[in-house]
Amino acid sequence: MLVIDDDKNIRAMLVLCLEGIGCVVATATSAKTALATLELRAFDLALLDLRLGDESGMALLPRLLAIRPGLAVVIMTAQATIDTGVEAMKLGAVDYLPKPFSPAQIRHLVSQISARRAVDAHIANLESQLAAELPGIDIASESPLMRAAVGMATRVAPSDAPVLLRGENGTGKSVLARLIHASSRRATRPWMSVNCPTLSEDLLTSELFGHTIGSFTGAVRDQPGRVEAAEGGTLMLDEIGEISPSLQAKLLRFVQEKEFSRIGEARTRHADVRVIAATNRNLEADVIAGRFREDLLFRLNVVEIVVPSLRERPDDILPMARKFLGFFSARANLHVPELSSMAEGALLAYRWPGNVRELRNAMERAVILYPGQDVTPETLPERIAARASVALRLGGDFTLEQIEREHIERVTARSATLDDAAKLLGIDTSTLYRKRKRYEG
Repeated sequence: MLVIDDDKNIRAMLVLCLEGIGCVVATATSAKTALATLELRAFDLALLDLRLGDESGMALLPRLLAIRPGLAVVIMTAQATIDTGVEAMKLGAVDYLPKPFSPAQIRHLVSQISARRAVDAHIANLESQLAAELPGIDIASESPLMRAAVGMATRVAPSDAPVLLRGENGTGKSVLARLIHASSRRATRPWMSVNCPTLSEDLLTSELFGHTIGSFTGAVRDQPGRVEAAEGGTLMLDEIGEISPSLQAKLLRFVQEKEFSRIGEARTRHADVRVIAATNRNLEADVIAGRFREDLLFRLNVVEIVVPSLRERPDDILPMARKFLGFFSARANLHVPELSSMAEGALLAYRWPGNVRELRNAMERAVILYPGQDVTPETLPERIAARASVALRLGGDFTLEQIEREHIERVTARSATLDDAAKLLGIDTSTLYRKRKRYEG
């Protein structure tokens, strides 16, 4: 613990109290001393007085965090107001403590922050384990559509604007959301993700905004939600279109005003959190049907990024399949199998309704059930293997119309516009449009 206060009596009381509960304590009487101390060693918590003689603790706060981004800072002040607390939170403080305070308040504060850090460490450890156990959805791509999505994510990352990610399940929306967070100024702050459809309305409300003791059966203690835990960082709301109208109203208040209340309390709380939402639904149609609030859609959809399906990026299918084979084979200490030409044809001909997640599962299945063998149609799930017999190959038993259609669909899928596709195919855009309409019919 680092105590930064120019009052000798306050420093002595804090040192006595903190050492009494097993903390290792250092003190500083000025901004200069505090910065020099932080340069030399790391601390878990800093108790910072708002006024250090002629110096401002508020001005010192961002300088402390610049040296130690993970430091928890609590502002101490004799003139505590809501405005002061809000300003301190915006600058990165985790809490503020009004003077005078008692040793019991200090012990409670340290206990809360220790518990919060333990939870953060546990989450980080779980994420590290998951990263080692599961391959991520690769955002590297030859597809113009995917490159456009990644480029948009990179450009919007430095801002605090809400982002709405659209796309089918399994396309990698959560990976793109993590990319935005990792490329933002919030990268060193918490990342939180909530899968909205997995919880009931009451549980989801509690999960997001927290609850107070006794607010419902089973609420045996005050519990902060993901919004508070994500202070200064990013909160991803996956499948946002599934939440109830009443929760939509609470979420609108938070996105718009950065204000919320825990279940069972009247106090208004504030949190500086960037929101990234994801959906596979047509939210505009839900608005018309009365299932989704139009004002919430406008607030969430400041920047929209469409993540293409795997069938729209066919050039990525085989490279990603090989990557997954390499990952699962290495984990099982097995020889990395090759893809046979027939298996390649089946993978390319399949429509991939489950997108990248389905491709990953198919490759893991092949490694588990047929260890050491090359991947042939027989080692693939039946629904995919069935496509091997119809996968188009030059010189095979296919009509020119079948080959033309397949070629047009693949070129169109990897082109940014119909004009670009028509140019590659050597035909007019109007001709290409008519052919595609005929195929759809």
